[in-house]
Amino acid sequence: MERIELAAFSALKTYDPPLDALHGRALTGTTRRGKFICLDFDGLWLVFHLARGGWIKWAETMSPTPVKPGKGPMAMRVKLSGGGGFDVTEAGTEKRLAAYVVRSLDEVPGIARLGPDVLDAAFDADALGRVLHAAGNQQIKGVLTDQTLIAGVGNAYSDEALHVAKLSPFKQAAKLSPDEVSRLHAALRTVLTDAVARSAGLPAAGLKSEKKSGMRVHGRAGQPCPECGDTVREVSFATKSLQYCPTCQTGGKPLADRRLSRLLK
Repeated sequence: MERIELAAFSALKTYDPPLDALHGRALTGTTRRGKFICLDFDGLWLVFHLARGGWIKWAETMSPTPVKPGKGPMAMRVKLSGGGGFDVTEAGTEKRLAAYVVRSLDEVPGIARLGPDVLDAAFDADALGRVLHAAGNQQIKGVLTDQTLIAGVGNAYSDEALHVAKLSPFKQAAKLSPDEVSRLHAALRTVLTDAVARSAGLPAAGLKSEKKSGMRVHGRAGQPCPECGDTVREVSFATKSLQYCPTCQTGGKPLADRRLSRLLK
């Protein structure tokens, strides 16, 4: 690494090792843990959690102008030897993007707390069943989006997987039958694998539109379900929402808004 510049000081969550300890180190590997992107700089890790509004934007040639701290989207700039590098930006006002410099990935609190990854070969239907059984009467939507229970799914793809598996997002996790667990496991693997395949090689400008176009129900409230033609419905929460098809997932019954009335199980 030739240079690393921090524009959003609140984004950096560690201080030892310091950020400039990465200078002069080669990028020797990359990996992912749940929603954390992990870059190995010859024994030191630069780790990002992009939250909901974060982006990593690669450029073959980086701007020579130093980044300026401020209220804009820029969080960090990394310039690698040879002239290329990337900017880390965050849109919106929430500013939840986080960056870490650590000697071991387990030093990142969020990584240390992660549950099993859906795309891990060892995470089979039986493993999913054990997680769901331990979750008891928690709703399946909440279990799928809790990174400490199952890593790497999130709000959008949990909606998609539940639609494919034909399950209500409000069904209690421990009450899924063995067949429903198997359907959900297959749906999770299919939805995430397909999403990765569709996104491979796309420029940053095309990722959002590709993701949206590939969705069955998420973000499509009011539109027809691609499976049965029923109208996709929505339940809103304080900062997010879920979408589902009543015919495919809830026996034709609309789900109640949890803020106003009792949930449909």
